[in-house]
Amino acid sequence: MEINKKELAEKVKAEFMHAWNGYKKYAFGHDELRPLSKTHYDWYDDSLCITPIDAFDTMVLMGLTKDKNEAKQLIFEELSFDKNIYVSVFEITIRILGGLISAYLLDGNKKFLKLSEDIANRLLPAFNSKTGMPFRFVNFKTGAVRGKINNPAEIGTLLVEFGSLSKLTGNPVYYDRAKKALVELYNRRSKIGLVGTTINIETGKWINKESSIGNKIDSYYEYLLKSYLLFKDMDCKKMWETSIKSVNKYLADSKNNGYWYRQVDMDTGKKISTKFEALAAVFPSIFALSGDLTRAKKLQDSCFKMWTTFDIEPEQIDYKTMKIKLAIYRLRPENIESAYYLYHYTKDEKYLKMGKIYLESIIKYCKTEEGYAELKSVITKEKRDRMSSFFLAETLKYLYLLFAPKNTLNFDKIIFNTEAHPIQKNICK
Repeated sequence: MEINKKELAEKVKAEFMHAWNGYKKYAFGHDELRPLSKTHYDWYDDSLCITPIDAFDTMVLMGLTKDKNEAKQLIFEELSFDKNIYVSVFEITIRILGGLISAYLLDGNKKFLKLSEDIANRLLPAFNSKTGMPFRFVNFKTGAVRGKINNPAEIGTLLVEFGSLSKLTGNPVYYDRAKKALVELYNRRSKIGLVGTTINIETGKWINKESSIGNKIDSYYEYLLKSYLLFKDMDCKKMWETSIKSVNKYLADSKNNGYWYRQVDMDTGKKISTKFEALAAVFPSIFALSGDLTRAKKLQDSCFKMWTTFDIEPEQIDYKTMKIKLAIYRLRPENIESAYYLYHYTKDEKYLKMGKIYLESIIKYCKTEEGYAELKSVITKEKRDRMSSFFLAETLKYLYLLFAPKNTLNFDKIIFNTEAHPIQKNICK
């Protein structure tokens, strides 16, 4: 397989423009495009401009100045958080707060920073629980909260964004609240060092004790490592090292068909299932970032097999039987993200070849007349009327960066938040 990086980078850019133009034509000013019905979708009662914010730094990196400026004008003219709506603390943090901070760092316009402070202040009441771990939802206007049953990913994936805002504004409250939530969660790990799937943030008691590296847990581990690397926070370093040691001891599973991670009971380490999720495909990138390239390579080979076995990646498989457990494809980026990280660290062309295969299968099965669509099933390849903002923020960004010129982004001077928004390390000294 011949790899022409320049040609592939331009191809990814063209596909980004296809998706963005579909959004502009049918959903401009709204949160997301519905590509099959050619209509728009808003997460809440009013738009929060989620796709333009999420896509902004991708446009900057691709050099799409005209489109970047159109998105910026829309954000500054239309975006308001003064709405009587309950929002997801986690999703709003990683997509909007992370996107606005990254936009400020790349573009320099202080209106992005002002918007970042505004939204963070509206999210802060979520941390007013008895433990300091956040409620899942908060009302932007009233500060009322709901959703006391939360999960490690949503509790522990806030410090990169809130901490960066503290560094940029000099206000420590954002860093302190997000870090306390992370520490309180870590302190409730089991005796063997694992966390479960859901927890009551008022009582601190675990509700679901299944432990994994997948849905509802994945980015908790990611942020332990990234918070250390971004802020040089030695508490986070210790929490990461302790946690990943337990994860590798109890969840890692070597089989004849690859290297995988299973589900176990957080208290005993007893195996519950051999399910592997598309979300867990982020872990090769996390291992690579931590310096564990041996484990990263082994796991990425398995993730690649998960993709190619079905022509495109299903949401869940049973890795013991290699049968699909959940057949949807949500345009997810994690498998691509890990190929990008491994290519950065190894310069092995096999990861460029992986990226080419990922790109070609997404175009083949997900492209529509006016954008890209999820798949209801990777078996039938029937499409679903949804194009999540992360397709522009993450999936196409990581594909582009995999093939783009090296000077497009200085990997060693940034940390990506879990939504692929780059945060420069020099702001966090």
